[in-house]
Amino acid sequence: MTTAPAAQPAPAATDRLDPALLRMGGVLILGAILAILDTTIVNVGINAIAADLGSPLETVQWVSTGYLLAVSVVIPLSGWATERFGGKTMWLVSVALFVAGSALCGLAWSTPALIAFRVVQGIGGGMMQPIGQSLFAQAAGPARLGRAIGVVTLPATVAPVLGPVLGGAIVQTLDWRWMFYVNVPIGIVTLVLAARVVPADQPAARANRLDLLGVALLSPGLAALVYGFTTASASGGFGSVHTGLFLTAGAALLLGYGVHALRGRRTPLIDLRLFARRGFAVATASSFVLGASLYSSMLLLPLYYQQVEHADAVTAGLLLAPQALGTAVATIVAGRLTDRIGPRTIMLTGIGLSLLGTLAFTQLASHPAGWVLTGSLLARGIGLGMTMAPGMATVYASVDRSQVPRAASAINVLNRVGGALGTAVLVVTLQNGLDHAATPTVAFSDTFRWALVLTLLSILPTALFPRRAR
Repeated sequence: MTTAPAAQPAPAATDRLDPALLRMGGVLILGAILAILDTTIVNVGINAIAADLGSPLETVQWVSTGYLLAVSVVIPLSGWATERFGGKTMWLVSVALFVAGSALCGLAWSTPALIAFRVVQGIGGGMMQPIGQSLFAQAAGPARLGRAIGVVTLPATVAPVLGPVLGGAIVQTLDWRWMFYVNVPIGIVTLVLAARVVPADQPAARANRLDLLGVALLSPGLAALVYGFTTASASGGFGSVHTGLFLTAGAALLLGYGVHALRGRRTPLIDLRLFARRGFAVATASSFVLGASLYSSMLLLPLYYQQVEHADAVTAGLLLAPQALGTAVATIVAGRLTDRIGPRTIMLTGIGLSLLGTLAFTQLASHPAGWVLTGSLLARGIGLGMTMAPGMATVYASVDRSQVPRAASAINVLNRVGGALGTAVLVVTLQNGLDHAATPTVAFSDTFRWALVLTLLSILPTALFPRRAR
């Protein structure tokens, strides 16, 4: 009779995010912040780089495109590399590559050299996020997945807003090279802390050999697809020959990979049989659609404030602060609620808030009041924060612990491709609108309507999520 009450508190203690896990998450967050902030910071400084190195803007754009393609190529390899060499080792290697690439970018003497060093940086940055997520998910365990993922995904929601502020401040007060130099001391501190805080893990006892044919099909296929989406606006839209060639080649290579992965004898880079599991399939499909809808529309917001309201990069970033604040708070809260009540209700509520927050921007031609846009940004931020952690927690909860690294590769690949597709759709729509609409405000209003439609589509896979927590 007296032993039963004493045994009840044990699960609560086990489910708590203990200090060691939080310290590990803090270090992994530093790496994620480095990779995500760098992308948005550099986009702000493209014009300054072109002027200093004396290259046309079309060439300097490859500073961003080269990084993006390197990330797309390397993400599928992260799961195999984690199994082969160990997660901690590969995460340290990826951070070291990113830091070395950053230092070399700051020292670049020409545009081709800068593009080459950005590829090195992208190889490290591309592996950092999926490997860090898998490390943290495995350490947290099933009972704490929602809260753990809420912690580790926070940079992905806040950094796109903070990046333009920091990038604009650096370009205005310092040399553009400091956009890269700033990563070096933070990266070194991250490496030192990670060596002490991140627990060592062992490579798989019988690590699978690298599927070379799978690499030859999957990585170039993803790169071609992402490149086709990225250049769609500059090439005249999705109907242009240039864009069509890359999209067709990418789709053909990915189709070939699908056939190979289902028939091949070796363990594939991304195991397509995981999609036979309902939880994994709906969560990754949701990640793809949300990447196309919510994240791509984040590009429109700073563009609107800069091109229509004539705000500089720093001011535009500050105007987006309500969205970042809402996202930061909601991400943590949603992670806790996911462990208690399950992901579906939380994510559907988040999508509803995102729709509500986007609605005012579809009426820009009517010149809504500033407080209406600020409130809408706060609602969008809360909605965005409520969709990320539950979806990723569902992915990792649907697979065995040994399958987490490859699951991390899959969800990051689909999220990246979805973001590229959605961004391409909105950029092409905006470009056509700016060419034909009566005013830029009307063009932005029409483009945000497409963002609203993409967000509505995300309801379909989300409605199939598990109702209750596992």
